[in-house]
Amino acid sequence: MDSGRGYLGKESKEMLVADKKEGIGACGWILVSLSVLFVLITFPFSIWMCLKIVKDYERAVVFRLGRIVSKRAKGPGLIIVLPCTDVFTRVDLRTVTSNIPLQEILTKDSITTQVDGVVYYKIYSAVCSVANVTDAHLATNLLAQTTLRNVLGTQSLSQILSGREEIAHNIQSILDNATSKWGIQIARVEIKDIRIPMEMQRAMAAEAESTRDARAQIIAAEGERNASEALKQASMVLVEAPSALQLRYLQTLATLATEKNSTIVLPLPMNMLQGFYKQ
Repeated sequence: MDSGRGYLGKESKEMLVADKKEGIGACGWILVSLSVLFVLITFPFSIWMCLKIVKDYERAVVFRLGRIVSKRAKGPGLIIVLPCTDVFTRVDLRTVTSNIPLQEILTKDSITTQVDGVVYYKIYSAVCSVANVTDAHLATNLLAQTTLRNVLGTQSLSQILSGREEIAHNIQSILDNATSKWGIQIARVEIKDIRIPMEMQRAMAAEAESTRDARAQIIAAEGERNASEALKQASMVLVEAPSALQLRYLQTLATLATEKNSTIVLPLPMNMLQGFYKQ
């Protein structure tokens, strides 16, 4: 429903230009009559001058004696243009891709960065795009550059790096509101690349490395604490069952024997050797 309302609003704006037109006057009608008479006299040769083909993705805005003929553009298909009195302009309605050149921007936190982007737009009203602006494509491109600098100038570097999508939507809404009078609809805005000075890149890399080191130390400390708690619980189990210690010795010996061939020192309790000393 919202898109339908937006479309109706744009259709009403399209008619604003045509509603302002006035009649061509008596002299104008005389010239038009003479043009029609010339076509009839030179028929059928004049038909090749009058018939024009407009492609399916194009529209033709016809000016008769300098005034727009109808409220809506003509086409697609065959249209009739009177010689000497009518002039028409073709308007392409397909989506246009416009690259935003690399812009040098001073962010909110006083960091100089370079940002470029791309804008996708299309003309929905051929009459407005011809009558309301000299060059709709050039005006949209220049406005996109200015809007990109203005919007990114109010953001910090971290906000620009982390909020690309939100910033792109903000730029799109600003451009759409401004270009609706020109018969242009902004379909999408994307930020392509953000270039940061080498000094800032090294500083950010050092900050990220320090953060990773601090996180690694915290993880290692947590691991030591967990290991200490596990050893504490194991020692409590061994205290309750002294024979479990001997079993643990045997298990360790079995593990060492399978992995490495080496000299193994086996600790023995002194109580076992007291009997030999007495003998």
